[in-house]
Amino acid sequence: MITLIASLAIFSSCKKDEDKTYKSPQVTAPATQDVEAGAAVDMEFPYTSEAGFKSSTVSATNGTATIKTDGTADAKSGTIVVTFTASSNAGAGAVVLTVTDKESQTGNATAVLNVVLEQMTFYVSSNITANTTWETGKVYILQSRIAVVANVTLTIEPGVVVKGEAGAGSNATALLIARGGKIMAEGTADQPIIFTSVADELMPGQIVSPNLSPEVNGLWGGVLILGKARISASNDNGDVSEVQIEGIPTSDPNGLYGGNDDNDNSGVFKYVSIRHGGTNIGSGNEINGLSLGGVGSGTVIENVEIVANQDDGVEWYGGTVNVKNLIVWNVGDDGIDTDQSWSGTVDNFIVYTVTGHNFELDGPEGTYAAGHNIQNGTVVASGLDSDGVLRVSEDLINVDNNSIVNLKNIFITAIQAGQKINRVTAAGVTFEGIELDVTVDALPGHVNGAVPAGVTAGGTSKADASKFTGWTWLDADGKLAGL
Repeated sequence: MITLIASLAIFSSCKKDEDKTYKSPQVTAPATQDVEAGAAVDMEFPYTSEAGFKSSTVSATNGTATIKTDGTADAKSGTIVVTFTASSNAGAGAVVLTVTDKESQTGNATAVLNVVLEQMTFYVSSNITANTTWETGKVYILQSRIAVVANVTLTIEPGVVVKGEAGAGSNATALLIARGGKIMAEGTADQPIIFTSVADELMPGQIVSPNLSPEVNGLWGGVLILGKARISASNDNGDVSEVQIEGIPTSDPNGLYGGNDDNDNSGVFKYVSIRHGGTNIGSGNEINGLSLGGVGSGTVIENVEIVANQDDGVEWYGGTVNVKNLIVWNVGDDGIDTDQSWSGTVDNFIVYTVTGHNFELDGPEGTYAAGHNIQNGTVVASGLDSDGVLRVSEDLINVDNNSIVNLKNIFITAIQAGQKINRVTAAGVTFEGIELDVTVDALPGHVNGAVPAGVTAGGTSKADASKFTGWTWLDADGKLAGL
């Protein structure tokens, strides 16, 4: 009797299990998201399965999908991870995940995706206050004066194009590296970094502007790098001088430069071309192509080209930084301008058809006095622009009576009547290997005073033009031929 009752109980239990109804699996899709064309993204699908997990399958549109992490056998719940790889076509995409339980019931969910093309143009409208990288092959548009503030690094990868929007006065666009900030702009000969105007249709991978001539200037500001090295300024108190950099409104504290750290490091600036800048922020107050204010010797600046700046090509305001392999072409004022006792060296350079001074080399402004070296260069003192108009520099070399500079191994060609070396009697100025491409008889007419030792007629190019081939507009325009 007892055995019979037990058997009936077991039979009743088995019948109850066989009659039980299980809910179909429930699957939840992740939120809609964007994914760049060709990129892969992982997506999580939570699920529940009363009868226990058995298997899953996945399908996709506008891309492919694979199961990266499957459900666990017999599990009542879990999360399945699916990897979706987008196609190369922009548009809608979808991933459908189907879960099957042990009762062979199914449930599914559809995740929606937007396949988008990679963003190639970025607008920069505010100061850079955290470490930032601008990526190879992309365009970054400056919408205002952008400062890289103290203790922040901006990294610009090879091949980046930076464009400044139009603006004048306090609205002039520029990239400013403040004291204590750092720029790591390391282009290459194959992929230079180019700064230009939004009016320029040039894109990454191009060297020559498709629509602007190399004489068009003043379309945006320029690049300013500021540091903590010594300067000789008019407010010099015998200790540490600091002043506001030319071209930046005094209301912007990021424009201060100068200090007492001659080894200051503002970063690396290599294989860079700066074009069509120099917009005016006030009467006689333009932005240079490259302004270096109190920049220390820990900074590396090499392989730089300035094209069609409305004001100077490069201007040093004190500091100790050295510059190697420099081109200044078609600027509206001075090619190389030095102030406030800059004490570095510019080595291997070409100054080509500027309309101001080829060299504007000023003396100290305060009690601190130091000199600099300008060596191994070639100057083309006149030439025809792309419209056939003759561009002529004001003079050959211009210094102040208190300038301190050593000029060495410089060849000046394409000399026109009236162009001269001025103030050759300045006590702190030395000439060595300065060759003017004129006859011996004509030489005295190109020196304001007696011809000093170290200045001769004739000669050949002193710059190593091979350093500029392949990555500069001057080379692409054929201007390096014969230099």
